[in-house]
Amino acid sequence: MSQPNAAASNEDFEFAALAEAKNYRRALLREFSLFLRGDVIEIGAGIGQMTAELSAIAAIRRLLPIEPSAEHCAKHRENHPEFPALEGYIDDVDKATAWDAIFSVNVLEHIEHDREELCKYAALLREKRGTLCLFVPARPEIYAPIDKDFGHFRRYTKADLRQKLAAAGFEIARLDYFNFVGYFAWWLNFCLLKKRSFEVDKVRLYDRGIFPMVHWLESHILRPPLGQSLLAIARPL
Repeated sequence: MSQPNAAASNEDFEFAALAEAKNYRRALLREFSLFLRGDVIEIGAGIGQMTAELSAIAAIRRLLPIEPSAEHCAKHRENHPEFPALEGYIDDVDKATAWDAIFSVNVLEHIEHDREELCKYAALLREKRGTLCLFVPARPEIYAPIDKDFGHFRRYTKADLRQKLAAAGFEIARLDYFNFVGYFAWWLNFCLLKKRSFEVDKVRLYDRGIFPMVHWLESHILRPPLGQSLLAIARPL
């Protein structure tokens, strides 16, 4: 999701890094795949990198990408003409339509009034008792200068996100930390060394050489006690 501040100057780095994080993206989609079906909203679609992954899920009947940046929205439409992106925000979605799922990856932290945003998600999902597939940055102690550059208002703890989801009227089916090793990599690079952009070659190395093993352990052996991100699956009451 685009922000009208220093975040904009870093978005090319963020998009370039995400393009290299192929195993990461696919692992994230696998975590949510059982719930991504029917009519799905993608929040903060950017230029369409996650849309490309979502478009391969056969169970999704209709996909509505939403992106507030006119520039990114235009690029998204160019990349994915089969899924015309809605330029705007969640308030611009037709309230008369019932939705089966909302997919929100690294967006909620950009929104100052995040509880109100979650309430809007719940309202759109309530008729079908659809599923919110939510992914956010975790652990405020590793909030770094690059977080501020990207326009992040916060990083979340489990307790914080659980409380906000409950207050918005959600019943939580799952809430887990994600990417244990990434927590320490973020702390080293962006808190200790104060780097202000991603190094694409290092993202590629981590995605190919380290992340697959980390994720296999997290998903098959033991969910981590902390992580770089939090993954939540929730339904409106």
